[in-house]
Amino acid sequence: MTRRVVITGIGCVTPLGLSVRETWSGLLTGRPGIGPISLFDASEFPTRIAGEVRDFDFEHWLKRDPALKHASRATFFAIQAATEAFKDSHLKPFNIDPERFGIYFGAGDSGIDFGSFVETLKTSFGTNGSVVDKGKYLESSSRNMSALKELESQPFMTVTHLTRRFDIRGPVSNCLTACAASSQAIGEAYEWIRHGEAEIVMSGGSHSMIYPLGVAGFSLLTVLSTQNDNPAKSSRPFDKKRDGFVLAEGAGAVILEELSHALKRNARIYGEVAGYGSTADAYRLTDMDPEGKGACRAIGIALEKAGLRPEDVDYINAHGTATAVNDAVETLAIKKVMNEYAYKIPVSSIKSMLGHMIAAAGVVEVIACLLAMRDRLIPPTMNYEEPDPACDLDYVPNQAREAEVEAALSNSFGFGGQNICLALKSYDE
Repeated sequence: MTRRVVITGIGCVTPLGLSVRETWSGLLTGRPGIGPISLFDASEFPTRIAGEVRDFDFEHWLKRDPALKHASRATFFAIQAATEAFKDSHLKPFNIDPERFGIYFGAGDSGIDFGSFVETLKTSFGTNGSVVDKGKYLESSSRNMSALKELESQPFMTVTHLTRRFDIRGPVSNCLTACAASSQAIGEAYEWIRHGEAEIVMSGGSHSMIYPLGVAGFSLLTVLSTQNDNPAKSSRPFDKKRDGFVLAEGAGAVILEELSHALKRNARIYGEVAGYGSTADAYRLTDMDPEGKGACRAIGIALEKAGLRPEDVDYINAHGTATAVNDAVETLAIKKVMNEYAYKIPVSSIKSMLGHMIAAAGVVEVIACLLAMRDRLIPPTMNYEEPDPACDLDYVPNQAREAEVEAALSNSFGFGGQNICLALKSYDE
């Protein structure tokens, strides 16, 4: 008999707030979390806006755990989100077997110690001024850079800190499949529980790419919005005037639990992970397959595993990045799989308010689906003003909508052609 998987705890840190409550309130009211970049001087960059996490209390966590002294921003965000999710689940040490408690995360980096790295390079050039002298580089790096800081910049360190904090001794993994990472982490955690490898899994993701190399890289790919003069309206998913996504940071975490384990302890259940589809485009490094073949297969697999028909789906939380290609291809994929029902299903992108949290995006979007089920409210796609003929679905424009949501899909399509779809259902005995 297939084991059922439910979600019993949620937590997040986003540009809209430092908790689920603040973030959800911001999403329902259409509040923008995007503003000028303050983490470094971006005045000479073509894109000078981002979705930054504001007012985060790093000292609070450092006082509680000095081992976090050199931890990355992404790790701090992950710890706060995971702590909220764990507390929300009401799990206690007496009802956890730590060897049956796993973690599958989609943690990304927070960049190198950029200032120290630049200083190291400045003093490492050879006599001709153009080639880095390896001996000088080694000497300079040992003087300017910290081994621990460099170690902490690696994504696996986020998971290392989480396992230590929550005494997780079961299966452990971290994936970094670009923008699909935390959705894939949830999907793989779901499979672990379905196949009996764990009873409880902490899942989700964290990322912070708002640093010079991160912003420069995405700028060179020409995928970022350059609407710097109006940050609140810069992220425009599915709108004809969209010009790219807005980079954001943050974290989200969920507690997945085998159903009988959750029922035994009378846990509150937000919803059931009922299906998971994962495919690759095998197309281009940065572009989706223009026919949406991989996206179609991922959505179709998730529906099949969940036992859902197109007419059963009440809401789709779109990947919706606000790039010209992504939004048009995602729309096409939804229409191909959902057929005539595509026009009856509300579709929205919360990236219009949050920006794109990269590895952390998917899990926060799953949380939005769960809360839409709970509160019977679908968050809007903000800044939707001018329809695009290539994007002709119901995008819940500019205002939250009351709706009965019993089944929802959450799409995540990552750079490199990673396609993930998660099918979520309200819990029904």
